[in-house]
Amino acid sequence: MFTSIIDTSSGSASLSSILLCMGVALVLGFVVALIYMLTTERYTKNFAITLVILPLLVGIVLLSVNGNLGTSIAVLGTFGLICFRSIPGTSKEISSIFFAMAIGVACAMGQIYYAILFTIVIAIVLVVLSKTSFGVPKPTSRHLKVMIPEDLDYTGVFEDIFSKYTKSHSLQQVKTVNLGSMYLLDYQLELRAPENEKKMIDEMRMRNGNLSITCGIQADKNQEM
Repeated sequence: MFTSIIDTSSGSASLSSILLCMGVALVLGFVVALIYMLTTERYTKNFAITLVILPLLVGIVLLSVNGNLGTSIAVLGTFGLICFRSIPGTSKEISSIFFAMAIGVACAMGQIYYAILFTIVIAIVLVVLSKTSFGVPKPTSRHLKVMIPEDLDYTGVFEDIFSKYTKSHSLQQVKTVNLGSMYLLDYQLELRAPENEKKMIDEMRMRNGNLSITCGIQADKNQEM
């Protein structure tokens, strides 16, 4: 359906074809960066610049290895490791990286019309999803973290309170803190009535000796904070 502007049968490409592919990759990199900034509340200039030049860099790598797929995958995987070498990337950042890399691959193969088409389609999908309520947690959903002393049995310590104030609840994680002298319990809840949240916390404070309690809407652990 889509034909490549690069003649792969001869094993070489003209300078004009290469320049056109790299120019399209750079322009589409700008599009990826703009979409990321449009759909993200907080971002950094450095990451936006990275998204702009990444398709061009990927295209250069693919052209330099003469289309060797195995070598290309290894090099591009190294790109991903370098990008997130110090700070874990958010799910949106990782998807943007793959978006930009896919554009670079398509452009390096001479499939510029295909690259333009899927860039437009994915951009529209991302904008629509970000502007709608898709994926937004329920208003009654809560992420609860409670600290209790080590001599308190955490398995059913708050069961009666949860049955009173929540529709459903589940213990997600148990972690020892303060050199093992306390437990940090991580719950996922769905409240019966959000206006009773304070009453629930007050009863839990009486149960855990007024230690730390954190309650809020669940967020992605890797989300920009």
